[in-house]
Amino acid sequence: MTSLNENETYPCPVCRTGEVKPLPLMEDTFSCEFCQHLFTANFSQQVLKMMDSEIPLSWYWDGKKWSNPYRKGLDIGWEYFVLGVLFITIPPLIVGTGAYLFPPIPGTPLAWLPTVWTILTFLAHFVILIWLIVEYYQFPVVMYLRTRMQRNS
Repeated sequence: MTSLNENETYPCPVCRTGEVKPLPLMEDTFSCEFCQHLFTANFSQQVLKMMDSEIPLSWYWDGKKWSNPYRKGLDIGWEYFVLGVLFITIPPLIVGTGAYLFPPIPGTPLAWLPTVWTILTFLAHFVILIWLIVEYYQFPVVMYLRTRMQRNS
């Protein structure tokens, strides 16, 4: 098990294609040769933090691979799963119940709107929940897709 130090190269935690190498004349600063992201290292905590991102992404070096650092007090338990399911189901149920109790007049131009509105409510809340999960686990979706496109071209 190797520890994080300033003289080694490591796989890039963002693109997972390039290598993170130390920048000359820059203390505790690394750069990926493929995706060109800049990182700063905390050698005592074995943490690499991306500097050129709006979201402060960081990874912990366990000696073989990068992993997300442990967040004290932010364990995800079954309560969050239940809240996620409720967040996805309750708003469409409210909209759908309103459409069922007060149906549109058949044959009117917007008779389809309550059904579509209920589906859009479900999809919007589902996308919000996925976004929250991606933010919690610090998965850089845009950077990953950009890297995949560069690799394919």
